[in-house]
Amino acid sequence: MTETAVCIGTFTAVKTLWEVRIHKINEELKKEKEFRQRLLLVWEERAALAKLKEKVINEGGRAILRIEEEEWKVMPRILLFVFQMHGGEAANCRVNNRVEANRMNVIIYHFSSVFSAAQLTSLQELLLSYNKIKSVPKEISNCVSLERLELAVNRSICDLPPQLSNLKKLSHVDLCMNQFTAIPSALLNMPNLEWLDMGGNKLQELPDAICRMEHLHTLWLQRNEITSLPET
Repeated sequence: MTETAVCIGTFTAVKTLWEVRIHKINEELKKEKEFRQRLLLVWEERAALAKLKEKVINEGGRAILRIEEEEWKVMPRILLFVFQMHGGEAANCRVNNRVEANRMNVIIYHFSSVFSAAQLTSLQELLLSYNKIKSVPKEISNCVSLERLELAVNRSICDLPPQLSNLKKLSHVDLCMNQFTAIPSALLNMPNLEWLDMGGNKLQELPDAICRMEHLHTLWLQRNEITSLPET
């Protein structure tokens, strides 16, 4: 009986020792795998950055990044560094920034971390029409110099975050061909909005508060379901 107990105790000790060793080996293999993945990501981002830098051009004193027909489904993280690099240069030389991202399969919620980290305070135009954007991140309100925002023909956007009303310089907004059933409150509270296109949505009425849009001189409402207009 005593010999049996000793054998069982020895077996248990050996088993525990091997389990500890196997655990350590697995942890080391996991760390090595993660390191290789990070190294691969670094090289991929360097290649992507070199490619994107070639797309930045200067037209009439404007730094323009054109991203067309790339077939992306998410916005590459490396764009953060492009924004920071050219945003800083633009701020120093007072060049107007403009980002065009047309005909891409972009999901906008992947932009959220980009806007929150990049703080694109010099960006004046953001053109994101003809994509598959489903929602607009509140972090766009960090772009305090934004004057033009285009989100036309994304077909799924139905609202805007109220924080966008903080964009005091925004004067041009294009939201045509989406799924809006009402004019967002963010637009009603934009102090300098002058041009608004909400054609091709599902608007049924206009709010009385539309009278607050004192600087609005152009309003497109074609192809909606509006049956009457407010007295205001």
